[in-house]
Amino acid sequence: MHSIPYLQQLVTKALASKKYGHEPVELYEPIDYIMSLGGKRLRPCLLLMACDLFGGDIQKALSAAIGIEVFHNFTLMHDDIMDKAPLRRGKPTVHEKWDTNVAILSGDVMMVEANRLMMLVDDSILRPVLDAFNETATGVCEGQQIDMNFESRDRVSVDEYINMIRLKTAVLLGGLMKIGALIAGASPADAALLYNFGEQLGIAFQLQDDILDVYGDPEKFGKQVGGDILSNKKTYLLIKALELAKGGDLAQLNHWLTLTDFDAVEKVTAIKNIYARLGIREQAEAEMNKYARSAMQSFKAINLPNERKAVLKEFADQLLVREY
Repeated sequence: MHSIPYLQQLVTKALASKKYGHEPVELYEPIDYIMSLGGKRLRPCLLLMACDLFGGDIQKALSAAIGIEVFHNFTLMHDDIMDKAPLRRGKPTVHEKWDTNVAILSGDVMMVEANRLMMLVDDSILRPVLDAFNETATGVCEGQQIDMNFESRDRVSVDEYINMIRLKTAVLLGGLMKIGALIAGASPADAALLYNFGEQLGIAFQLQDDILDVYGDPEKFGKQVGGDILSNKKTYLLIKALELAKGGDLAQLNHWLTLTDFDAVEKVTAIKNIYARLGIREQAEAEMNKYARSAMQSFKAINLPNERKAVLKEFADQLLVREY
């Protein structure tokens, strides 16, 4: 098995040499721009790890891995438009640096390019790989729409929220691992187990993200702590608090959710105090651990020696042991 740093270097080198097109400049320059903003390149590395897990040739999976990264950044470009986000990784978003129409059209080209890169796999597995990719891409779009629907609703159930993050975040992890397994020639049963491992891991990862947004160290987390609270974002923590709160706690919670003029520190402190009284953090961590256990059960069932699984298991452990 190749090491994680080696796979990251391979992906970084491939992306650095990737050309998306030249003319018209206004169409392709935004693609070069967003792809140059960096990131940990976790998704393409996971696809290569999945291929490597089953003894596949990672060079034959590299185009698909780059396709996944292009697709991921396409979704970020369009998400930024919908969220009216001014920054992405500390730099102006594409629609801010150029304009919304350019960002939409450049994003469309990225989706086309992601499909083209997927089609570079061996013809013998082309149909199942494209089926897995298209099913994944559709799920991500469904999850984004459901998330947008939540913004206009007063109440969302925990089950609805879990389904949303499964689609918006987790199916991509499951899908890319399945693609890597297919390229390596894994059995349908093992490819399905790896898909479930990725999907369940993705749900656990997003739940951890919700927790870190409230309780994380901002320097280690890399984001403003309490941002979800300030924006009334319907995360697992808020949804569970609304489900459990009664009397004074419910009145206070609704007060802060409807208040438009407030002190940020005061609001975050007040909501965290309500969460503490209701044991929300503990329940969120229990939910996260439930999905992490489910992921590892699928992983253990894959018909391979433990030593072959070691690198991917280490990677999964790192994803779910981020410091608070």
